[in-house]
Amino acid sequence: MNISSAILHVAPARIDEARTALLAMSGVEIHAQSPEGKMVVILEDDDLESAANKYVALHAAPGVASVAMVYQYSDDDIDTEEVKA
Repeated sequence: MNISSAILHVAPARIDEARTALLAMSGVEIHAQSPEGKMVVILEDDDLESAANKYVALHAAPGVASVAMVYQYSDDDIDTEEVKA
């Protein structure tokens, strides 16, 4: 599991177009946006490679000028045992 958040800066004239493209991406949620073109998005994915590909797609979305990752959490869902020496 991979969860991350990012701040996007979008050209204000293209904010509706960018919003439509972002909402069409699986695992992407828009949590806030301003009229000036800033958006806060949350991304959820199964693995780091898929998450990295999603960040590439964010950069390619219409009107997106920049993407800045703010937070990232990854969990492999692997149970580990403590080893006693």
